Amino acid sequence: MGKKLITFLLNEELKQLSDTDPNLTVLEYLRDDLGLTGTKEGCASGDCGACTVVTAEMGPGGERLQYQSSNSCIALVGSLHGKQLLTVEHLRSEKSLHVAQSCLVNSHGSQCGFCTPGFVMSLFCYRKNHNEPDLETIKEALGGNLCRCTGYKPIIEGAQKMFLDKSRDQFDSREPITIKALNEIRQVKEEIGLIAKAGKFFSPVTSDELASLFCRYPSARLVGGTTDLALEITQSLSSFDVLIAVDRVQEIKTIVDSEGFLSVGAGVSIEELSRALVGVYPSLKEVFVRFGSLQVRNKATIGGNLGTASAIGDMAPILLALDAILVLRRGDVTRQLSISEFFISYKETALETSEYIERILIPRKTENEVLRVYKISKRLDDDISTCSLAIWLRLEDELISDVRIAFGGLSEIPKRAAVSEDCLRGGRLDEHQFIRAMSAVEADYAPISDFRASSSYRLTVAKNLLWRTYLDIHCDGSRKLRIMEID
Repeated sequence: MGKKLITFLLNEELKQLSDTDPNLTVLEYLRDDLGLTGTKEGCASGDCGACTVVTAEMGPGGERLQYQSSNSCIALVGSLHGKQLLTVEHLRSEKSLHVAQSCLVNSHGSQCGFCTPGFVMSLFCYRKNHNEPDLETIKEALGGNLCRCTGYKPIIEGAQKMFLDKSRDQFDSREPITIKALNEIRQVKEEIGLIAKAGKFFSPVTSDELASLFCRYPSARLVGGTTDLALEITQSLSSFDVLIAVDRVQEIKTIVDSEGFLSVGAGVSIEELSRALVGVYPSLKEVFVRFGSLQVRNKATIGGNLGTASAIGDMAPILLALDAILVLRRGDVTRQLSISEFFISYKETALETSEYIERILIPRKTENEVLRVYKISKRLDDDISTCSLAIWLRLEDELISDVRIAFGGLSEIPKRAAVSEDCLRGGRLDEHQFIRAMSAVEADYAPISDFRASSSYRLTVAKNLLWRTYLDIHCDGSRKLRIMEID
């Protein structure tokens, strides 16, 4: 077996890591090991964007590079393998600032400057991925970058002005050289990882390798984008003996339109999943846009979101309402399990030792289906939910022939509202049926009070979300939303 090396490009420079702590974040590596302090640490949790960096890797066909922004404070160094890492220090050419920098300067988009490097990197990535500016997508691209003194108007103006400059930058000129170097890294077939006194990091390439490694190290933690697990490192100061990354396993990073199902690999990012589902279920757009920031959605995986078994995870209620099926794998054995049977208790799932989520099967949409999804949180953007609702209905001649209702945040696990469903199933699509279902919410859930919301608040919000569903589906939009008081 060859020597394990994490190999990547730091701008143009080839870097190789071997005896490195696998719990080391990219931010720590940049600032402490390399002295590249332009990238800032703000929250150490992926919320503020001060640590934003950009990675480039080969896109489909291997002819062009794909650029992606991410939070370096919650990315581990092992995730860099086979990629090009770019920081704010790399943008300036020998002649001048990069257009992402100069436009921010000329628009007076920086005051104290602490957040500026993160904004610059998000702007750079946006410029690489778009040919023309669009206000909505600019705001989305900058949604994970916080500023407390400048104000966002001049920053957005700078983003729009970037596109007045149509010239190629140094990264465009060097793209063939970069692709060649990344190809050479990818051609190395030996096992990749980090072996150090502090722990082990493995990066398998196939599903068979992943399953074998997990059986060999049953206490290992599987990592995708580490948007959740890294918080245990940065916030709780934990460290892990064995980490197994899934980001290079292409078999679980695909979305396949199979007969009767949309088969989604567990390693598919939330951002990629949104592109596949929003066209089918338009009501999902708002929830996906509010699923963390773009930096988080670029890295977070659907398998990780479900595997954490969070009571307030955004995806679980949606997949419960869609009656998804999980494909679980342990070694060479796979089994299918309804997602309604997956969550057992708080942070506990039906996964057995060395078993993991391999794919998620989402039933294809048929005629007369309606899906509505709502999320209530303290902040509109980049915040976890206080309460969420996903409701799926099959309507036939104004009758609700079938229904699935799932709430997040009302119990220790995401689960369906069986009693409320019974109140709607077989009934007419009218306000009396929904009022009955609203009353039944208390029979389905007994939420706790915590620092995010009281039990009574959650119940009131849950009932009103059902009422909102009725108005959204039944009314023509001219009728004002009214709050129902249920005894």
